[in-house]
Order: sequence, then C-alpha cells, then structure tokens
Amino acid sequence: MFLFPDNLSDALEKLKIASTDSATDSVESCLDCLLKALANNSTEASMKIHEMGVLPLFPTLLHPQSSCTPKVANIIAEVAKNEFMRSPCVEAGLIPPLVQLLSSTDQEVLLQTGRALGNICYDSQSSKEQFASTNIAEELVHLFQKQMEHEKKEMIFEVLAPLAENDVIKLQLVEAGLVECLLDVVAQTVDGEREEDIAQLKTASDLMVLLLLGDESMQKLFEGGKGSVFQRVLSWIPSHNHQLQLAGALAIANFARNDGNCIHMVDTGIVQKLLELLDRHVEEGNVTVQHAALSALRNLAIPVVNKSKMLSAGVADVVLKFLQSEMPPVQFKLLGTLRMLIDTQAEAADHLGTNGKLVERLVEWCEAKDHAGVMGESNRLLSALIRHSKSKEVVRTVIQGGGVKHLVTMATSEHMIMQNEALVALGLIAALDLVAAEKDLVGAGLVSVLHKLLSDERSAPEIKYNSMILICAVMGSEPLHKEVQSLAFINIVSKLRAHENKTVSHQASLTEQRLTAQS
Repeated sequence: MFLFPDNLSDALEKLKIASTDSATDSVESCLDCLLKALANNSTEASMKIHEMGVLPLFPTLLHPQSSCTPKVANIIAEVAKNEFMRSPCVEAGLIPPLVQLLSSTDQEVLLQTGRALGNICYDSQSSKEQFASTNIAEELVHLFQKQMEHEKKEMIFEVLAPLAENDVIKLQLVEAGLVECLLDVVAQTVDGEREEDIAQLKTASDLMVLLLLGDESMQKLFEGGKGSVFQRVLSWIPSHNHQLQLAGALAIANFARNDGNCIHMVDTGIVQKLLELLDRHVEEGNVTVQHAALSALRNLAIPVVNKSKMLSAGVADVVLKFLQSEMPPVQFKLLGTLRMLIDTQAEAADHLGTNGKLVERLVEWCEAKDHAGVMGESNRLLSALIRHSKSKEVVRTVIQGGGVKHLVTMATSEHMIMQNEALVALGLIAALDLVAAEKDLVGAGLVSVLHKLLSDERSAPEIKYNSMILICAVMGSEPLHKEVQSLAFINIVSKLRAHENKTVSHQASLTEQRLTAQS
C-alpha cells in the first residue's frame, strides 16, 4: 500500500504513545509502517521522523532483549543514509545503545546495528567525535575476533573504515588489538584466489595504512623500529601480491614521518627493499606501486644524514629509470625524491645536473601547464641542481637545455620560496656563465621581472635582496646593462636604502653605488 505523509504522521503519533506503555505489538506495526514509508521516499519520511521528534524514542526501544530492536536499528540505518539526518541521530543519543548492541548474539541485530553505525559515521565529523567517547573500538575489535563469516567481517570493516579516520579512535583501535586482526586477515587471504579473499586483503591492508596516518598510532606501532607490526609490514614489500606491495610501501611512507624513524629505517636496509620493488615495476609497472615506493623514498631522504647513504645505495639511478613515465603522479614523486636527495649534496647535484637527458625532461615538464604540481617540482629541481652544485658545467647544461627562461618565469611565482630559489639560481648563472646565458636572459625579460619585484611593496626582504644581487651580476652584459639603465632602477634602489631590513638597506647602498659608477 502507498503511504501518504498523513498516514505516516498517524503512525508516528501512535509510536510515541505505544513506546511509552511498551505495547510491543502496536509498536511493531508502527515500525513496519515507518520502514515502508522510508522505502517509498527516504528523504521525505526522514524529515517527517525528525520533525515529529521520534528519534529520541529510539534509545529505549533499542533494548537487547526486545523483539523490536532489529527493526529500530534498520530504521536508523535507513534514516542515516540521508546526510542531514546524521547529526540528529547523534544528538538523539543513538550511538551508546547501538554500540552496546554490538555484543548481541542475534545475527539480524548485529547486521542492522552495523549498518546503522556505518551510516551514521559516514563522512560525519561530529559523530566520530561522539564515538571516541564510547567503547566502540573495543566492541568492534572483539566482535571482529569472533567472526568467521566473510559477510560479517565485511560489515565490521564498513563501520571501522570511516571511524578510523579519527585520530583518537585510531589509537583506541590500535590499543584494542585491531592490528593483529588485520595482519591475520592478510596472512589468511594473501594466496587466496576467490573474489572475497582479494576484497578482504585489500580492505585489511588499506585499513592498516589508514591507522598509520595518525601520529600517535603510527609511533606506537613503530616501537623504535623493533615492533613486530613494523617487521610484518616490511615483509609485504617483497611479496608477489601488488596490493600488499602497495600497502607495504605506503606504510613505510607513513612510518617515515619523523627524522628519528627515517634514520632508523635507512640504517636497517629498507632502501634496498624499496629499490628492488621499484626495479620490478619499471617495465609495464603498476603505477600506484611506483607512486607509493617513490613517496617512501622521498620521505626517507628528508634527514640530512640519510642523503649520502641513499645516494651511495644507488637511489638516484633507480629513480631515473622512471624518467620516461607519462603518469603525472609518478613524475611528481620522482622529482620530489631527486630534489630531497641533492639538497646540500654538491657531488650528486653536479652528477645529475650534467645529465643532459634529465635536464631535457625537466625543461619539458616545466611546460606541463595541465599539471601544476609537476611543473612546480620541475622548476624547483632545475633550480636546486644549480644551487647545490654551484657548477659551471651544470649551468652550461641548463642553458643548453633551454632551462633559463623557465627560471625567469619561476621568479614571478606566487610562492615566495620558489621566487627565491629561482633568483638564487639565476644569480649563479649570471656569476658563472653570463656570456652563454645572455641571449636567454634578454629573451625572457629578466630585467623587467626584477624591476617588478623591486617596485612591488609586497615583495619579501629576501626577494628584494636577491633581486639587487642579480642586478649587479648582470651589469657585465652590455644588452642587459642597457635595459637596467633604461628602466631607471636607481630611483627604486635609492628608496630601498631606507628599508627597515638592514640586509636589504645595505645591499641597496651597494647596488646604488654600482649603478652610479656604471651609468
């Protein structure tokens, strides 16, 4: 029969009365009525349920012994499919009684309770905070340990995944022993051929990586690198299973979020495992695995003490094998990894900066307009090769590869750090080989870019300072010198002598003297 809103209103009114005198039969028929209305038009029926203040009646009806319980939980699950109903469900106090039902032995109750909890916490911040103050983590882990059936495990996974996005709950789940459960699932399903094995392996390993996104839960599982969990996850990397390789590499990238962990991991030989994994994925490789392994290497390369160790392990050479990749996410991580590796490492910067093929590819990616991330990272690596090598050979390679114009454009970036990196690299180009770079610097309009940077009130002190250094450096070139004179730089520079920053005002005096002497 088709339920009209007034019919639903009657049912809701009846439910209000019946629920107080616990007349089970009339409550059951009202609940059936609600379920039909929800099946017919979920949004409208949910609004009505909310408006008529029925949600606060549900906690008393969610009694473990009551025959109505599965229906009530089913109604909550249906209602919570609507985003606007999730907060009202939390406010009506439905979470504690639902969590208590997780210890029920009735399969129908468990199924509907799982659905209700999963829907309430789906994408909802406020409900996750409410969950953090209940014992849901313990209940769910306990329930998971008892389950044998695939469907039941899947249902618990569906509640766990959104909950585990909350850092407080991550830690509670780790303390309740979820990790051991997940490792068991992985061990049981890694060689499975069935659809459900593959699905469970993916869910369990993804959830494991999610738990490592919280700082406290990650550090707890790392246990100074001695943790059995950390050791088990390491063994996933050489696995033959792509999903496990992926999860293993992502887990290492997550463990590598502080210097102490990174240093320990490099000292215990993780780099070799990651390089072997990457080597297996060069030809016809799995893009997500490549991306994850490169992310891990990039993070491991952040502490200064790791850089030379990783370079001697041959990281740069393996990473360069992916230069031909057409996948922006892989390109982005490859660039970031090389940039981290050469930071403060002159010899490596020299070695890579004179690699014509690499520089050519960087220049190509500096034009990747559709991929801002790749474009930014290519510019930054180009600049880093020059800044860390301070080598004339590298400067020549960049000039020959056509990189100068990109560095001039980079000096106009909206990110101050990138502007600064560009100006320092251009200063080195001008100091080391002005003659060879002259044509490109004129063509890219360097002098007018510097004029803009110096006249802009908003330019940071270091930008002003490095722009003036660069003005002085290009004075040795006739065409550039002429441009400097025609733009009346002396007026801006003399104003900067009164700049509040001492370094800037001092450099302004020196630059003014230079401009006056050479006018």
